[in-house]
Amino acid sequence: MTLPVLEPVRRRRRRRRRVSSLDLAAVGLCLLAALVALSWRLLTNGDAPLQPSTPAASASAVHEARPLVAGPPLYARQFDPPLAGKAAILVEASTGRVVWAQRPHLRLPVASTTKIMTAALVLRHLPLDRIVRIGPTVPRVPLVREGLRVGERVPVWKLLYGLLLYSGNDDALALAIATSGSRPAFISLMNEEARRLGLRDSHFTSPSGVIDDGNYSSAWDLAALGRYALRDVRFRRIVRTRRTEVSWAAPTYSKVYVNKNRLLKLYPGAIGIKTGWTTLAGPCIVAAATRRGVTLIAVVLDSAHQYNDAARLLNFGFASVR
Repeated sequence: MTLPVLEPVRRRRRRRRRVSSLDLAAVGLCLLAALVALSWRLLTNGDAPLQPSTPAASASAVHEARPLVAGPPLYARQFDPPLAGKAAILVEASTGRVVWAQRPHLRLPVASTTKIMTAALVLRHLPLDRIVRIGPTVPRVPLVREGLRVGERVPVWKLLYGLLLYSGNDDALALAIATSGSRPAFISLMNEEARRLGLRDSHFTSPSGVIDDGNYSSAWDLAALGRYALRDVRFRRIVRTRRTEVSWAAPTYSKVYVNKNRLLKLYPGAIGIKTGWTTLAGPCIVAAATRRGVTLIAVVLDSAHQYNDAARLLNFGFASVR
């Protein structure tokens, strides 16, 4: 049967009902119950993921809820021969539990492993495609420089490769100024972040680690910082890169970055993180590797055989952790 498009509606008259005081009381009770339920949800939903619009609050909540590294060590093995480093630690990345440690809270200069903190702050505050204009102080930093020129306009992602693979001190300063406006302001931000992350053995005086005076950390803190940084997939992708070629403006045209972390070639499953050296700090390494779904972080400070020490620690960890 075909129905017309429009059809008149016959409304039945209903007798109006008077609202009694009992009805009003019932409505009030319903509203009160709804408010109580909503308040309970807000109070008990603290573990729910925060929205991407509040990344800083999210990171803070993660830190405050549980420490990045937790002891005591699971094993007290004595290595024979002993490790060459002054301090060392082995940590399971997924849980933060300490597998093994040797003077983990000894405060030492940490050279370019400082750049882990710099990279973590840059990734937190700057988009990768942000263009950084190289200022006049950047090319004058001491020692290792990749050769940035005054006035160059370079995206953040290229500077991060220079920072974490080549370990350019000029990259560190350029990123620091772009993040905080000045070198002193960025150093203040580094120390504020160290406190926020619970790094009690750390103090920074340089975005690169080239200055040893007052720039120190511990194996414990660097393991915690490495674990924190590895949560960012962009950081992981950069530090595990062995070699990359990027285009550059004239007259350079292109640059090739080769990762200074030899463990990426020497150790199967290695995924980073950062090496460092100064005369006072000696050779340092914050290493990470993954096997059979387990990721371990090894830190060795002031070791003449930092790669061998790191490999021995990782081997012990993969044989012990299940």
